Amino acid sequence: MKPIRTAIFGAGFMGRVHLEALRRVEHVEPAAISGRNVAAAEKLGSAFGVPYATSEAILGDPSIQAVHICTPNALHFGMAKQALLAGKHVLCEKPLATTPAEAQELAAIAAQKRCRVAVCHNLRYYPMVQQMRAMREAGDLGEILVVQGFYSQDWLLYDTDWNWRVDSTQGGPSRCMADIGSHWFDAAEHITGLRVFSLCADLQTLHATRQQPKHSVETFANKTLSAGDYIPTPVDTEDFGAVVFRMETRARGAMTVSQCSAGRKNRLSIEIYGTKSGVAWSQERPDELWIGHRDSANQIIIKDPALLHPSARPFADLPGGHSEGYDDTFKQLFRRFYASIANPEATPEYPTFADGLRQLNILNAVLESSRTRAWVEVPVV
Repeated sequence: MKPIRTAIFGAGFMGRVHLEALRRVEHVEPAAISGRNVAAAEKLGSAFGVPYATSEAILGDPSIQAVHICTPNALHFGMAKQALLAGKHVLCEKPLATTPAEAQELAAIAAQKRCRVAVCHNLRYYPMVQQMRAMREAGDLGEILVVQGFYSQDWLLYDTDWNWRVDSTQGGPSRCMADIGSHWFDAAEHITGLRVFSLCADLQTLHATRQQPKHSVETFANKTLSAGDYIPTPVDTEDFGAVVFRMETRARGAMTVSQCSAGRKNRLSIEIYGTKSGVAWSQERPDELWIGHRDSANQIIIKDPALLHPSARPFADLPGGHSEGYDDTFKQLFRRFYASIANPEATPEYPTFADGLRQLNILNAVLESSRTRAWVEVPVV
């Protein structure tokens, strides 16, 4: 099979993650990398034997069939639109855009051009997340009643912590909810098969002023700068958010997101309770799944593909006792994305631009609710 040639836009943290994962996907060849910082893109590409190219050269190269967009959020819409108009398949980091209108336009262009499109909600692809979904589909949980949890990090705890996501001109009007809250809501809807139809939200900027480094710093990098290396900068994006929500049927839920929770490095925690049993999972302990019962002992099961539901089994490549984590989720998503390019008749087994639009509709409702201090309806699409 002839390899599918692809390119990456963006040479920061996510660009590296995508490039490393692409090296693990069958019949795919990373052919070029581009970025605003040419030196950084050239350095990253050279480490993997991938040449640097301008975005114009990539979009004009007919041998490159797909692109990965790993740039700051505000650039997603323009770059995805250009790539689609050039006839490229597009895999975009979340959020897909900064407004629902932009996402709708991208979805329409993709349909017109008959291009495969995906949004990188990779956290669906942990084997135990798929196990929870399979249990729900098999009826093991019964009717879903309660969905709750949180997504907490601490990498922006101090006012001297800085990243481009803090700047709304680069990251969009929401930071914490858009960056990690979108992952939580995507997982909740993916697992339960239910849609959020109304919500009430409260967002809070805990550091109204942050100390911005005079020079660029890498995402998640520790800060060792002195006081003279910072510029006091006003911040208008949230550090914390809380949402109470209603789902289809009688299910109800609550969640929080935070990037200022000391000690929580990257914990997405989700609990789903039905009329028969409950399940709970944490991204910081990804191979474990808690299963709760009313009238018998609770269980903790460890990832083992031989013991998973048949529909969840293909998402685990390694045998029991061999951990599969964050980097493996990208591999699983990319594998399915490129398989659908190779087979135009295949049904997508990944989040599409419709899912990206879905999360922007939820995000838009969160922003409106926090602003108006009221319940807001979410379009169910």
